[in-house]
Amino acid sequence: MRKSRLFFLVAALALLSCFQIQARAQYEQPTVAPNSTLANVRYDYRWEVYGGFAYSHFNAGPDLVQGSNLGGFDIQAARFFTPRWAIAASGRGYYGTSGVAPNPYGIKGPFVSEHMFLAGPEYRGPSNTHVSMLFHALVGGAYGSFTSRLQDQQGNPVPPANVGFFSDGTTFASAIGGSLDLNRSPRLVFRISPDATLTNFGSAGIHEQFALSVGLVYRLGEGFHKPRKRK
Repeated sequence: MRKSRLFFLVAALALLSCFQIQARAQYEQPTVAPNSTLANVRYDYRWEVYGGFAYSHFNAGPDLVQGSNLGGFDIQAARFFTPRWAIAASGRGYYGTSGVAPNPYGIKGPFVSEHMFLAGPEYRGPSNTHVSMLFHALVGGAYGSFTSRLQDQQGNPVPPANVGFFSDGTTFASAIGGSLDLNRSPRLVFRISPDATLTNFGSAGIHEQFALSVGLVYRLGEGFHKPRKRK
């Protein structure tokens, strides 16, 4: 009896071993190739061009309690003279509606817009194959349009000061901030760019606003360390 039990135990163990060997033979661990997408990331391209969606919190008047949340675009180009230093230029447009001061004209939430044209130095900070940080201080001008929808119920134009707005016009502007670049390939980058924007509409002193854009960067141009072909 004991011998038969021992025989069945040995047979069961042998059968289990066969199943394990067969299972190992049928399944092999897949070989995963290392991700080389970012292996060739470098920071010696001469140009970076950027386009993205933009947001700005903006006050269309000096004393408005309710500001405006504007959406639009941000287009930038940077020419690098070293791997870290560049001259950048930016064109931005912001569009939306704004709160107004209490008024007897029935005006609520009129359309406003702002366009900015800026340029200045840009510096590349800490960087690796995955991420890069840049800092810039851009200066230039801004044009604000605040009166295009200021009309009373009879269609007569309303002076912008009567609803707490600035007058249309051009003024000094600046954007101080930077960007966080997330590399998707050696040339293609996803960018998040926050800024403090400064304007001086209406000679009411410098007004600081918040702006943010997200979009894509493309790097191009011959690298600094790439030898030039001899003619």
